[in-house]
Amino acid sequence: MSDTDNDLVKIAGLVREAGGEIITLKGQITGRNGIPIAGARIEIWQCDVNGKYLHPGDDRPVPYDQGFQGFGHDITDDTGNYAFRTIRPTKYPGRTPHIHVKVLDGSRELLTTQFYIEGDPDNAKDGLHRRMSKAEARAVSMAFTEGPKGTETIVNIVV
Repeated sequence: MSDTDNDLVKIAGLVREAGGEIITLKGQITGRNGIPIAGARIEIWQCDVNGKYLHPGDDRPVPYDQGFQGFGHDITDDTGNYAFRTIRPTKYPGRTPHIHVKVLDGSRELLTTQFYIEGDPDNAKDGLHRRMSKAEARAVSMAFTEGPKGTETIVNIVV
């Protein structure tokens, strides 16, 4: 797929947007010293509203939402901020709703993680989520609020 910007709900050349609840995922990436990291690449990928990944490995007989990009990236600004327009994550068989996240500085991978919905009842049944401490789980949890452009969540990342 050639459209890999930070707007996963609108594919270039298509009129319709992705299904699901559209959200803004944003935050700031800083070093452990608290200094913002400008120019970092942040990538996200997730399943569509039907729980299907845009990946050849997901061969389940579930229709893929053709209006959903599935993968996107952003580059942090001078103050380390990033933002995505995507959908609220949905269930995927055997997993709690989540968004995959990778942070890179040039070709060097700084972090690979997943963001989870704060308080989702399926978190307690998810093998990866259960292994985290409460502090680790808080650091990768998405709490949703109403912002000026609709539903949003802020997840700050320390690398």
